[in-house]
Amino acid sequence: MQTERLNAIYRALGDPSRRAMLQRLAHARSLTVSELAAPLPLAMPTVLKHLEVLERAALVRRHKTGRTVTVTLQPAAMAEAMAWLQRTETFWTSRLDRLAAVVESPRPPGPSTSEEESS
Repeated sequence: MQTERLNAIYRALGDPSRRAMLQRLAHARSLTVSELAAPLPLAMPTVLKHLEVLERAALVRRHKTGRTVTVTLQPAAMAEAMAWLQRTETFWTSRLDRLAAVVESPRPPGPSTSEEESS
């Protein structure tokens, strides 16, 4: 996955209003812009700007029929972002497991400090 595309996805997910839109679309799969905007405390121009961000990140697609604009969830971009997170989790889990093993391993006995002090 291109870094720019991944950045766009995570940037889009960084806003609570956009996440709320995606969550609604996850349940309905497809909604008109008005239906999507109805529960949000946002003006329509703000909703449209949020939709542009989601569309640039390939998380949604808009389709216009006459005067009605329908927004459809595009799960492929989210799947790509999740795959990246899983790879990152695997990497860090492995590293942290190795660190835990080192920290939890018994330490070999070292020189006694009392012997050094009495000399």
